[in-house]
Amino acid sequence: MCLAIPAQVVELRPDDNALVDLAGVKKEVSLALVDGVAVGDYVIVHVGYALNKLDPEEAEKTLKLFAEMGELPADGNPTLH
Repeated sequence: MCLAIPAQVVELRPDDNALVDLAGVKKEVSLALVDGVAVGDYVIVHVGYALNKLDPEEAEKTLKLFAEMGELPADGNPTLH
């Protein structure tokens, strides 16, 4: 199963790329599919691409649900398997 998850943009980089943060894990993703992204925005990320911007309240709700399901720890620190 593939899953797209909310991540917060922490740095804009050249060539339509950005550094995003998901519960402390930072990853470079492409912003080529989304316009008008700024530092602090939440984006939905799937296989290295930001698919769209997400309202901060909606992002927080989604991340909370992932934590409740055990997909993300409640303390925000990911356990990598």
